[in-house]
Amino acid sequence: MTPAINLVKKHRLAYKVHDYQHDPLASSYGLEAAEKLNLNPAMVFKTLVVQTDAKQLAVAMIPVDQQLNFKKMAKALGCKKVQMADSALVERTTGYILGGVSPLGQKKRLTTVINITAQSQSALFFSAGRRGLELEMAANDVQQLLSATFADITND
Repeated sequence: MTPAINLVKKHRLAYKVHDYQHDPLASSYGLEAAEKLNLNPAMVFKTLVVQTDAKQLAVAMIPVDQQLNFKKMAKALGCKKVQMADSALVERTTGYILGGVSPLGQKKRLTTVINITAQSQSALFFSAGRRGLELEMAANDVQQLLSATFADITND
């Protein structure tokens, strides 16, 4: 079990775990998950860690076929500017390796913003804490568990 799965179990939330054979040569972990699990990419969310101008880390959850809009993310966080966080810092802070970063069960809980399109999905699929392992949960359960906010944070 991963820390993400343990957290969901602890809170007794409804979830499903989906695993697939991860291809180390895959260019996009998220798109690979959507393809291998035969899912609409709009339902599969990637976990991106950004750093604010105040050197704070935060998580953006967006569909795997979308790109993060840095200005919208900064606005959602109430700061002037964000950029992608350094990969070594992400791994140290979350306890997960890149391509397997889950928004749940991180070593240090980070402020999380979920793209607003999640609210229209019947379920969200996102990393369960390692490559080739996805969690399926209701968007509202994810939002409540993380005390996250919903906002428009992707490019149009």
